[in-house]
Amino acid sequence: MNIIIRQENETDYKAVFHLTEKAFATMEHSDGDEHFLVERLRKSDAFIPELSLVAVYNDEIVGHIMLNKADIVNEDKIYNSLAIAPVSVLPEYQKKGIGSKLILKSHEIAKELGYKSVVLVGHENYYPRFGYEKASKFGIKFPFEVPDINAMAVELEKGALKNVSGEVRHPKEFFEQA
Repeated sequence: MNIIIRQENETDYKAVFHLTEKAFATMEHSDGDEHFLVERLRKSDAFIPELSLVAVYNDEIVGHIMLNKADIVNEDKIYNSLAIAPVSVLPEYQKKGIGSKLILKSHEIAKELGYKSVVLVGHENYYPRFGYEKASKFGIKFPFEVPDINAMAVELEKGALKNVSGEVRHPKEFFEQA
């Protein structure tokens, strides 16, 4: 499959909305809000256009990933990080490596932009292949109930999360309802 990964643009928004809706329609741990979450995050101060990527196959958008600014906050310090929210691939294109390509490319661009870590809530058998580990290993927790095995972080730069601890702070748009 010849998949092209490129930055999302405004003309892609409608296709991304529908593909995200379809991608999560039958997901076990979905709240059914992911497509609206993408729209809300695009309008937030946390949005980074260079880290909103689409996967294109035969002129059709078949996948999308968005990384947004997120902080890790404790009593003493605020650490800049990123959060993946979400990775979406059309059901008929899942399990073909498209999500992997999106994740790897987003990590590459994030490093180029100077970001050093990414946090997420995700599947415990999927994300470790990209270097994600339990966030608790780094002393990082999320501001909502999530099983420890699904709360993860990755260092984009070796040692970036050493001596970093605290709670992930997402933009307010992350918590708004559709």
